[in-house]
Amino acid sequence: METAHTLFSVHRLATSGIFKQIMRHFPQKNKTFAFAYGSGVFQQQGHNDKSANMLDFIFAVDDPQEWHKQNMARNPKHYSFLRYLGSHNVANIQQCYGAGVYFNTLVPCEGRLIKYGVISTDALINDLLDWDTLYLSGRLHKPVLTLHRSSHSQLGSALISNLQSALHLSLLLLPDTFSEEELYTTITGLSYAGDFRMTVGEDKNKVRNIVKPNMPHFKGLYTPVIQQLTDHLHWNESRALFQQSVSAESRCYHLNLLPKMLVYGLVNKRNADGRNRDAEDILRGLASDSDCEDELKGALEDIVKESSWTQSVKGIFTAGFMKSVQYSASKLKKMWKSKKTDK
Repeated sequence: METAHTLFSVHRLATSGIFKQIMRHFPQKNKTFAFAYGSGVFQQQGHNDKSANMLDFIFAVDDPQEWHKQNMARNPKHYSFLRYLGSHNVANIQQCYGAGVYFNTLVPCEGRLIKYGVISTDALINDLLDWDTLYLSGRLHKPVLTLHRSSHSQLGSALISNLQSALHLSLLLLPDTFSEEELYTTITGLSYAGDFRMTVGEDKNKVRNIVKPNMPHFKGLYTPVIQQLTDHLHWNESRALFQQSVSAESRCYHLNLLPKMLVYGLVNKRNADGRNRDAEDILRGLASDSDCEDELKGALEDIVKESSWTQSVKGIFTAGFMKSVQYSASKLKKMWKSKKTDK
């Protein structure tokens, strides 16, 4: 009952009030998916007043050049000096560098500060399915507030596949018995592995702060996916714990369902000795290897490390120098605050 009530409350936020007003400021044509996320939307520990936090949005669009053209006509001040290059070049910068997302940040809108990112629908689907960058697929491992979603069947399937991938990988990283909170903490931490911003510029308790206040949202998001794994994952109601098999057979099952880029990283590392073994043989061997968890973490970190660096460098240009300094300063402030809290 609590889960249903909480999710209903979030749904009401999505269709009324500040979110609806903000969405009116942006072009609506060829937009396939829009969502809000972060501490301005979902309660996080250490953030008592959500209204004081910046609101974060992502817009997936079929034609980035046309969308930017319309948006620059409506909201030219949202853009840095890059707007003078025209919508064609802005779209190229979006799609050819970093994680395929173009962010405008620290934008005043309806009495709030907002940040919004634009990605092509195709790039989002590829990231959800293959974890090319884990940049937005990682954000979508966590609860988000859906503001618009078209009847794009491939996008819907990709969103589900992304959650399944997060669950398969997390089960490979967890022991045979674990709590519900440990599961969601592991899932949430996936997209922060290897992210340099977790060392410089982010709240040290970020993962914990996301999970603890939002357990009902995580449960609503993952329960349908968990129910598809009853042969491999069991909920022990009397102990309030999950139990799973950690046999080589079960681990091999999960390994074979991991996203393409993660498998690619595992295969490359195992073949670094010059042998040319195929993916099936490597995954079968990894399922019985005591180094399996470390190799999975290494492959995951390699994906996140590259995309977090390149997207952050791109952000200096898309936001402009002054906004970049202001945004980075706010992140550093959160980091120092979290360090003081830990002492």
